[in-house]
This record gives sequence, structure tokens and C-alpha cells, in this order.
Amino acid sequence: MSKQKEWLPAFIQFVKFGIVGLSNTLISYVVYLAGVRLGMHYLLASVLGFVISVLNSFYWNNKYVFQKGSEERNLFLTLIKTFLAYASTGLILANILLYIWVDVLGISEYLGPIINLVITVPLNFVINKLWAFRTKRKNTIIV
Repeated sequence: MSKQKEWLPAFIQFVKFGIVGLSNTLISYVVYLAGVRLGMHYLLASVLGFVISVLNSFYWNNKYVFQKGSEERNLFLTLIKTFLAYASTGLILANILLYIWVDVLGISEYLGPIINLVITVPLNFVINKLWAFRTKRKNTIIV
């Protein structure tokens, strides 16, 4: 297989992941902004945006990005893995970075989540592809 054919499916999958990620980002950011504007602490607003965007992510990544084909996938386990994958980067890492941007460096609480995307999006893709949405092949016997 040529070099182009080897990386092209992964690249297309990453682009699809990016499209889903854009919708997640918009959902998360709108929920975050609404929470902050309603007087919610910015970290609590971030957690609420995270939970809602992960549910969106799970649905679209399962249906559109990491299609299972003939492989088996336990949806509940995949949902748990998706939450854990996003929790590691989108909740824990993103909130640590958000704290650094806002409280340590004095960057606007509205700009901090946008800066985080440069770091968290590639990490999310790798974790989701290699772990959360990894599928098992059905056992078949060839005679």
C-alpha cells in the first residue's frame, strides 16, 4: 500500500473528529459562557459545559467518526471510556490550564478555553481513536 493510502483514512477520520470537536467546542463554550454570565463560578461552568459536550461527542463519534463496521463494540463501556478520555484532557488538563491562564497569567476567562484547544484536541483524538472507540474483531474461524 502506498504511503498516501496508509495515512489518508486516518487523516479523513481526524477531519471528521475535528468537525465533531467543533460542535463540542461550541456547545461547551456556549454552556460555559451562559454559566459564567448567570453568576456560576468559571470552573463549575466549565464542568457543566464538559458534561454536555461529551454526550454530544459520544453520539457523533460513535455514529460518524469511529464507525464500527463488522467489529463488536459495547456502547456502555465506550461511553464510560469516552467520559474518561475527555475527563483526562477536557476536564482535568483543561481546567488546570484554565486556572493557569486565568489566575496565574491573568488571561481573560473567556479566552482561556480557546487557548486550551491547541493542546486538548490532538490529545483527545489519539485517546479516542486508540482506546475509547477501539473495537474488537469478531472471532471467525476460517476453514
